[in-house]
Amino acid sequence: MVTNLTITQARPDEVKPKPDESALGFGKHFSDHMFTMRYTQGVGWHDLEIKKYQDFSLAPSAMCLHYGQAIFEGMKAFRGANNQIFLFRPKDNLQRMNVSANRMCMAEIDVNQVLEAMKELLRLDQEWVPRAPGATLYIRPFMIATEDALGVRPSKEYLFSIILSPVGAYYPEGFNPVKIYVSDTYVRAVRGGVGSVKTAGNYAASIKAAMEAQALGYTQVLWLDAIERRYVEEVGTMNIFFKINGKLVTPPLNGSILPGITRDSAIQLAKDWGLEVQERQIAIDEVVEANTSGALEEVFGTGTAAVISPVGSLFYKGHTITLNQGRTGALSQKMFDVLQGIQYGQHPDTHGWLEPLCE
Repeated sequence: MVTNLTITQARPDEVKPKPDESALGFGKHFSDHMFTMRYTQGVGWHDLEIKKYQDFSLAPSAMCLHYGQAIFEGMKAFRGANNQIFLFRPKDNLQRMNVSANRMCMAEIDVNQVLEAMKELLRLDQEWVPRAPGATLYIRPFMIATEDALGVRPSKEYLFSIILSPVGAYYPEGFNPVKIYVSDTYVRAVRGGVGSVKTAGNYAASIKAAMEAQALGYTQVLWLDAIERRYVEEVGTMNIFFKINGKLVTPPLNGSILPGITRDSAIQLAKDWGLEVQERQIAIDEVVEANTSGALEEVFGTGTAAVISPVGSLFYKGHTITLNQGRTGALSQKMFDVLQGIQYGQHPDTHGWLEPLCE
């Protein structure tokens, strides 16, 4: 139990009707309650509260609106057998949030305290965890700078919140292979910047390329490095993996790539299965050549939202490159099945990743 946590439940007339679980989409619906706490320099975190989902009140000069101090995380709650609810590696997400906070000169959180508050929120809104197969409850912790001031410096005040959203498949294709647009015009991040943390500006900077890709019928953008526009980095919402000649290759964490929790889980599972995993630079030309020669067996992305997303084609320099005949690869399918099995408590968890939500 979190000390100094106030819980104020929504009144019966404030409770929302549950959405149709067969048509949830992503990020369209939000549960009845939220968690908030505030930080003041010299005081620390205070005013821990679970209350009904509601608007914030911010000054026009709130520093997040002007200087971009805003970070977030994403994780999920899964409803398994006997209605047991599970979290998957939640501490890793919250620890990564502190890495983001440190890079953005924001206040760090007490991981254990926030995890317990998150569990209290989930217990209160547990009926929002979907029962439909494949549907989950997305958990969005985030933090913004709220000091009423102008000036390029760290804020002295912050607001931290957790909101909950029942979701279906992230991509409209579901688990079917997605089509990816390779951008050599725009760049996502550069080493020494903030590409390795989940700060809001990274995503704002990616929207234009994503819109152009979607207008051409592609689901997401595959980013290349910012210097040579040659080496593969990551997809807009996923890390990327290539199976080449029986080896699993993924770009290294070099400072411009987000260290994905699902990425790390996929690497560990691949090693468990005896696959050689190479974290190394891989040029887009190497990918094209490997596909032409038949050495490229399959491509998939990893991320909290989609879990595992097989890639069926790449569009690069005016040409569509079909991968694995546009089909889901055997490794992609196995990775998805095992990860989902662990997350729903249906598969042995040999790494201690799963955390049950106990009453």
